[in-house]
Amino acid sequence: MKRYLFVVFISLTAGLLGLSCLNASKSVQNTDNTKAETKLKRPASFNRDSAYSYIRRQVAFGPRVSGTEGNRLCRDYIVSELNRHGAKNVSVQTGEVKAFNGDRLPIGNIMGSYKPEAKDRILILAHYDTRPWADSDMNEENRIKPVLGANDGASGVAVILEIARQLNQIEPPIGVDLLLVDAEDYGQASGFSTHDSTWCLGTQYWIENMPYTTDSLPRYAVLLDMVGGVDAKFHREYFSDSDARKLVDKVWSMAERSGFGDRFINKSGGAVVDDHIFLNKAGIESINIIESKNDATGSFAPTWHTVDDNLDNIDPSSLHAAGQTVLNLIYNEIKCVDKPAESEIQP
Repeated sequence: MKRYLFVVFISLTAGLLGLSCLNASKSVQNTDNTKAETKLKRPASFNRDSAYSYIRRQVAFGPRVSGTEGNRLCRDYIVSELNRHGAKNVSVQTGEVKAFNGDRLPIGNIMGSYKPEAKDRILILAHYDTRPWADSDMNEENRIKPVLGANDGASGVAVILEIARQLNQIEPPIGVDLLLVDAEDYGQASGFSTHDSTWCLGTQYWIENMPYTTDSLPRYAVLLDMVGGVDAKFHREYFSDSDARKLVDKVWSMAERSGFGDRFINKSGGAVVDDHIFLNKAGIESINIIESKNDATGSFAPTWHTVDDNLDNIDPSSLHAAGQTVLNLIYNEIKCVDKPAESEIQP
């Protein structure tokens, strides 16, 4: 998990505005969203125990640092689960990236789709790699040890795999692409805000080789990161609010309507260098669901980049809040007018 920059203390008032999908259909979209507010569709129930089991399976591989055997085994596991849950066009984008310290990292970004024939799509993503060093651990001897990453890595993946299980059972109204990226957590920790590009290497590589054409980008993207901490609260991440405020409004409104207003706090959190920043720069409106203003630390959960990021510090209720909110977001989405045929996602 990337670096945390700062905490903004100004509260932001979230509206109940929906995010229109096409300029030509804004008036229809707004009308439909107004009607949708009266009744929330809940066709799928997120299973927190199932999500927890996905974390347990991942940490059983040990640390999943990019380029290691644990990383490869976890990648194979994710691919097998996506296939088992009926995802289409499951693929691994392989490549090599160079870390800030000169390390050459073989990487594999995983992608799968639901309702691939739909031209109107959204993207849900998380990273599955883990930090090579527990450099925030209070014990100096632990700082050269790799992080197990039950929360920072495995939790976002677990929520996505449980979402995949649900999408296989009940078809969504729009196309959904799932992306699990590698080499997110190999960045340079020193230097405050001068090394942003050393993080999220897998996402940066994916953007350079995106499976979309310029006119077929997903309508928006939601990033899930560190969503399994004990009693996690998800504040409005600063860059998400800056780059995609209406989407933040939409997701936090959905969380409130879904009964998770006590978890999705409608106030500013921290500014986090994470995958969504690079997606926004690439033209995909993106936000980050992340714990960035923990009560005890003022930033991330106390286990962040420490050897204590393990199963003992995972809270299934936090997984449930994040997962059910995203499921409700998907199933309450309104289908846009189909785009031209040339806008189809590339295989």
